[in-house]
Amino acid sequence: MKSCKDGSFSNGGLRQYGNIEISPSAAVLNYGQGIIENLKAYKNKNGSIILFRVEENGLRMRVGADRMCMPAPTIEQFVEAVTSTVSANERWVPPSNKGFLHVQPLLMGNGPVLSLIPAPEFIFLIYVTPVRNYFEGGLKPINVVVENDIHRATLGGVGNIKAIGNYAGIMKAQAKAKANGFSDVLYLDSIHNRYLEEFSTANVFVVKDNTISTPVLGGTILPGITRKSIIEIAHRQGFKVEERLVPVEELFDADEVFCCGNAVCVLPVGSITLNGKRVDYGESEFVVSQQLYSALANIQMGLIEDKMGWTTLLN
Repeated sequence: MKSCKDGSFSNGGLRQYGNIEISPSAAVLNYGQGIIENLKAYKNKNGSIILFRVEENGLRMRVGADRMCMPAPTIEQFVEAVTSTVSANERWVPPSNKGFLHVQPLLMGNGPVLSLIPAPEFIFLIYVTPVRNYFEGGLKPINVVVENDIHRATLGGVGNIKAIGNYAGIMKAQAKAKANGFSDVLYLDSIHNRYLEEFSTANVFVVKDNTISTPVLGGTILPGITRKSIIEIAHRQGFKVEERLVPVEELFDADEVFCCGNAVCVLPVGSITLNGKRVDYGESEFVVSQQLYSALANIQMGLIEDKMGWTTLLN
């Protein structure tokens, strides 16, 4: 789809995957005027395709677009575009329990701009690719290091939207962590350097007794759709869920820590290292994260009845 002069979007259409033409002076290339979304399509045992809370992705794109001075497709256009793209690529959706179709919407500023102004034209596109299950053989806990020097977001910035520039800035910390044998990085707030924020591409949850805590949304935390879903499921399962400032010291007294996001769904953390001090969570056997993962993944994959009304079935 391309934007019209009044900011609305044409209906667009399907085309074969391939390179796209873009101006060298496009706002997305020179000033980072672009946002992404991520979602998945599963195939159930009956062969029908399942989408999960796709309207939430459409809404989040519109919120992010407003922050980045960009027009965006309506939620209805977003849902129709995702549905059409996934349906046209039905043969690439892996069989039930074998993987999923990764769906990547992208909204970007095109057209020549030399100064720092919004682009004269915007492109909305979606591409898809099949991905096998991340967790063949069961969930594998990850080992994480807390980052003290690099921050992923700051108040007044764009950490609470999926701006494309949010990710390159943390690659250095992530590369260093992986070179030292860690799976990912847990970031702290940029003001006090004490409160938990996020992993590189996932929200964080801390479990203590029957209470599950997660950093409160306050301008630097991405309002993850998986995060929102886990909170709702946890409430229904009888957990007390607190959205608040979570000091890094609480990691050393926690029963479990887990992350959640579109790609990983729910993933337990096996250990966290802070300033050379490591805490392991293996004794918990990751009961809570396993329980929440099963509850959410079974809905997403169509293995149980969706009593939450979150899924869309494509026949």
